[in-house]
Amino acid sequence: MMSSKRFLITGATGATGGNTLELLLERGYQVRAFVHKRDEQSTQLEKRGVEVVVGDLLDFTTIRPALEDVSGAYFVYPIAPGLIEATAYFAQAAKETRVPAIVNMSQISARREAKSHAAFNHWTAERVFDWSGLAVTHLRPTFFAEWFLYPAFAQQIKDGLVRWPFEGKHAPIAAEDQARFIVSVLEHPSAHAGQIYRLFGPKEYTYAEAFEKISQILGHPIRYERISYEAFHEQLLKIRSPFFAQHIVEVAKDHGNGVFSGTDEVIEQITGQPPMGLEEFITKHREAFE
Repeated sequence: MMSSKRFLITGATGATGGNTLELLLERGYQVRAFVHKRDEQSTQLEKRGVEVVVGDLLDFTTIRPALEDVSGAYFVYPIAPGLIEATAYFAQAAKETRVPAIVNMSQISARREAKSHAAFNHWTAERVFDWSGLAVTHLRPTFFAEWFLYPAFAQQIKDGLVRWPFEGKHAPIAAEDQARFIVSVLEHPSAHAGQIYRLFGPKEYTYAEAFEKISQILGHPIRYERISYEAFHEQLLKIRSPFFAQHIVEVAKDHGNGVFSGTDEVIEQITGQPPMGLEEFITKHREAFE
């Protein structure tokens, strides 16, 4: 039985957006997916009854109609310049269309004193949503478990040598567990409006401990070697933008200062299901390392 409720999902082909969309469909809701372009992924979504809207979060004229007649929206923006502008456009469009609930994907390092440009922008974007007077729930996750699957990083795991500067601890959180949380908030927004939730997996690891565990699961040795922040910055610039590289280096320093540490206190409580641990996640995605 299809619900009369319709939800707008930005980042609909990404990790958290894609998993949120799947869960909403499973639960019988109508889904409107906000995508950058028409491609194979968007075509597949349409075949499954998803309403696909092509637009850009930096183009108000595409955001405004996308927010018409929705019961809630999930807002996520990549690690790239433009977040504050996109947030202001989205908030204004949501005010005009009287969107009853928004879930905003922020990050755990979002704070006034953040040295990462992206993390500081996330903190500012949260404040923009707060000023808007809309019912917004902010999510601040620690590092995603999906980090291990990113092609450049998965290649290092396959090669058996990971060279990163991280020295702190965190409990990796899977996108699908975050999606379950997002859906819970969209279904019962009044209980969560105005809240900031920090999202974690069930168990903390240093990266050295995490790779030891992954090594056992995959059955091949993986060595973790700490490198300087400068060397890591060079490594990142070969695969991503300077903005992204600046962010990751600064959050690596935050990681060493304990900013990313913590274990789940809300996902199990609110969704009724604990988040998956590292072992379960790596086992589930084993093919990414073959």
